[in-house]
Amino acid sequence: MLKWPFVHAKGSLSVKRLVCVSNRISVPGNGSGAGGLAVGLTAAMSHTGGVWFGWSGETSETPSDTPQVVTHGNIEYATIDLTPAQVEDYYNGYCNGTLWPLFHYFPDVFKHEERHYEAYHAVNQLFARQLVKMLQPGDAVWVHDYHLIPLARYLRQEQFDGPIGFFLHTPFPHMQVLKLLPKHAELVRDLCQYDVAGFQTGDDVQSFKSCIVRGKCTTHVAAYPIGVDVRAIAEEAAEAVREEQVTRLTASLLGRKLIIGVDRLDYSKGLTERFAAFEHFLETFPASQGKARSWARPHKRPCAGMPAR
Repeated sequence: MLKWPFVHAKGSLSVKRLVCVSNRISVPGNGSGAGGLAVGLTAAMSHTGGVWFGWSGETSETPSDTPQVVTHGNIEYATIDLTPAQVEDYYNGYCNGTLWPLFHYFPDVFKHEERHYEAYHAVNQLFARQLVKMLQPGDAVWVHDYHLIPLARYLRQEQFDGPIGFFLHTPFPHMQVLKLLPKHAELVRDLCQYDVAGFQTGDDVQSFKSCIVRGKCTTHVAAYPIGVDVRAIAEEAAEAVREEQVTRLTASLLGRKLIIGVDRLDYSKGLTERFAAFEHFLETFPASQGKARSWARPHKRPCAGMPAR
């Protein structure tokens, strides 16, 4: 579960309303699958309530000038559409063709095109213009992931003066890798526009600090690793044992051990390495041949070859 980092960074902060912003949001009942970011944010916001703003996942040649808002429980879901060109250049192009591979240390897959960079900033400006229409005095904005790194800068340009925090759900590369990105210094300066910047691990914090050694950055930087609801997972596992599908699967093993993997078909998930590891295991321990089997289930996503975030 995610925790609002201002509590850790600034003690008891008086916030009337929490406004979360992510590239894409999961509105209950719309039939879309929830990824890790959506699960973490849903758990956090179910406690705090507030507004969750982001892309609807839909495209339109003429998107509306105002966000569409629906309320479920104590959360208002505010969504905007993007044009097909924006999805192609901002989302598929810069987010998933440039930042995703670089942040995951895959420089051989990394690519950069100026039109993708321009679309990235244009969509972040669009998010800021649309979001500021909904903001109220006392709001605190919590921005999520690499898609929206420049958002704080554009919100300040729209005269929002409330607290803004950021959390990165991916690794953050060391300066020696980040400098492969044209205008990487601008990206670092944009992260320094936030009051708080949260990362998954201490290594990610150190990587970010390696990029600001020579610059001034007053942002509070810390690791806020996402946890899981252990009790809920244990209860779901106990219930699943009694399901017919699980019972059939267990019976089909005939005493063999089952090794399960569930992941998106993405180059950063190490899928080929996992199959190679299983092959190595069987070759190294031949007594286990016929006594263990592997089962991989691909997790669906909207764009082949792209992360579903």
